[in-house]
Amino acid sequence: MTTIESSPEAVAATTDDSDAPSDASDTWLDRISDTLSSTDHKVIGRLYLGGGLLGLLTAVVLSVLISLERIDGADALLDEGALPQLFDGQRIALVFGALLPLAVAACIYAVPMQLGARSIAFPRLAAAGFWMWFGGLVLNAIALINNGGTLGSDSDMVGLFIVSMGLMAIGLTATAGAIATSILTTRAPGMTMRRIPPFSWSALVFALGVILVMPVFVGTLTYVFLDHRNGRTGFGGNEGIFDWVGWMVTQPATFLFAIPAIGLFAEAMPITFNRRLPARGVMFAGLALIGVAAFAAVTQQNLQGLPWAGSDLSTDDLGEKAQDLVPYFLFNVLPVIGIVLVALIALLCARPDGEIKVNITPAFVFGFLGFGMVLVGMVGNLLYAIDDLGLQGTVFEEATLVYIVYGAAIGGMGATIHWGPKLWGPAAPTTKAAPLAMLAVVGTVLAAFPLYIAGFLDQPAGAVYDDGDLSVWNILSTIGHGVMALTVIAFVGLLASTNRSSDDDQPVDDPWDGQTLEWTTTSPAPRDNFVDVPVVHSAEPLLDLKQAGSSATTDGSTA
Repeated sequence: MTTIESSPEAVAATTDDSDAPSDASDTWLDRISDTLSSTDHKVIGRLYLGGGLLGLLTAVVLSVLISLERIDGADALLDEGALPQLFDGQRIALVFGALLPLAVAACIYAVPMQLGARSIAFPRLAAAGFWMWFGGLVLNAIALINNGGTLGSDSDMVGLFIVSMGLMAIGLTATAGAIATSILTTRAPGMTMRRIPPFSWSALVFALGVILVMPVFVGTLTYVFLDHRNGRTGFGGNEGIFDWVGWMVTQPATFLFAIPAIGLFAEAMPITFNRRLPARGVMFAGLALIGVAAFAAVTQQNLQGLPWAGSDLSTDDLGEKAQDLVPYFLFNVLPVIGIVLVALIALLCARPDGEIKVNITPAFVFGFLGFGMVLVGMVGNLLYAIDDLGLQGTVFEEATLVYIVYGAAIGGMGATIHWGPKLWGPAAPTTKAAPLAMLAVVGTVLAAFPLYIAGFLDQPAGAVYDDGDLSVWNILSTIGHGVMALTVIAFVGLLASTNRSSDDDQPVDDPWDGQTLEWTTTSPAPRDNFVDVPVVHSAEPLLDLKQAGSSATTDGSTA
């Protein structure tokens, strides 16, 4: 499969540019305009990244407010009528404002370079997808601020709330289509599907999953919107919105959206231990198993529809047990098996046989810690789906969501630092990046694990609970969200300071001793990524070149 050239900027670059304006006339307004209208996948990825970090910070702030309200329900900080919008905003911001855009950002800016492509397929579609997503997010915020949402009393704002979710879904589907098409059609010569990097494979599973679930989501929103604008009897009006579409902002649908963060962990392990990835087929199968969560979303079954019913294991109940256990295994257990397979294959890179050259990079630190948080959330989801434990309707589900979203966000930060040199040149030092990853994990554990405990203590979800015995867990959760807010702010500061590095520090093309194609081009990467389209002969083309050069030097055949 050869590279498709579909970038308008690339086509323009090959034409006569004698009439192009000089750099002297290039004002800051022109640069902003060029950025906002660009179809360069690296620019689109940065736009998604900026929007995702803003959405993450918003979600964290909303979570802090909710946690503060829960500490002492008898002394509310906010008006009681605003609480429904606060809960709706938190969930939308976590999934549509942070989890999805951060995953899409990493796929957009990294995958074409990993494939050896000059651009992303359908770049205008990818750019239009960003603006639809961003516009939908802004409209969603406006609707919630003006008394929309699931319990809002303003009919027009409730309608806007529904429409804005559909607009975000359509935009994300458009961008996911560009990502999937790129992986399937724009690979460098010689790069078969078995040779694509693990992160690109995770991006393909993620993109195909988004393409599969979002049309179902939009279709359901259409029914809900029509019901809201008419009789409000078929779907319960605005109070029934999340009864029908809530599966998109809970588990196991969020497993699908966290797959790129898991792919970063799989990508970082071979680089960390300077080895080729073993059993690539098994690794790819593990990532695909996590994508099975998409089918749970397509069937519109959330975990409340997939519990183990909890009746006695008598002969009369065996048929009911089988009916419960089959979907429970397919949609909850299989994704966990998939992530465990990914972990086992990745850890084979650290096997002690032979000489090991350990290279700790930010991608490894962020990827490993983010992977761990997502795994804890997925395991917690297994418990939540067992009806005997009585966790449905408690804050336990919110804890699993926080684990997955914050864990995936840690992975997204790691991806930004890992591929940052290809976006803006300088590389962030590991000594500065690693403490941020550890701080993010502390914040995630403090924010989510106390809610696990509160869930077992029957603290209800989506409500301010006036119970002094549970105050300590809500206080710890508040501190955790606060730590995560500081982490996001510090991360943005790290990116800003890295970009302002001294001119004496020349960017390094391969700062992490990588193995794949993106590290063969310059830092930052040019508009078309590569001067010449590379030809691939293995899954680790850059590692082949390094080993060939090392052998030639050892033999004395070259200097």
